Amino acid sequence: MKKLLEKVLVACNGSDSSLRAVKYAVILSRQTGIKVKVVYIVDSASIKQLTLSRFMDPEEAANIAKRLKDDGIHILEHIKSLAKTKRVDIETELRDGAVWSQVISAADEWQADLIMLGGTSEGNNMRALNRASVTKQDNEIIGSAHTSVMVVRENQIDQLFKIL
Repeated sequence: MKKLLEKVLVACNGSDSSLRAVKYAVILSRQTGIKVKVVYIVDSASIKQLTLSRFMDPEEAANIAKRLKDDGIHILEHIKSLAKTKRVDIETELRDGAVWSQVISAADEWQADLIMLGGTSEGNNMRALNRASVTKQDNEIIGSAHTSVMVVRENQIDQLFKIL
């Protein structure tokens, strides 16, 4: 019988909430032995759309895409070193395209059992949790994924990560 969780794909854009999801996955890997892959997507689809609608000229678009790619490489290297401090090996991948479709494609290609996204909440009451920040792209992933999706809202993850 296949384990419920063997492979977890984490979508990371470098935000605090996505880095919390990465740390959560590292802790989960350390405790259970699951495999973790972190993907960073250069949102070239949005850049292309801005260029086509003439909000951005092609040269500026190319510069922004290069900076985003460089940021992604740096963020993924940082994540690998974070995981290494906890003696966890993770895979990383830099992709290019529409964020939500690339996350789903990466999960499908890797045969992930779970996609993790970072999320934040604005307090502890139910009304605040219903307004918890999940981006439009996150909603696209949640609605279109072919596997389960988890939104990590663990506020104490930094403390848990330190004591791991």
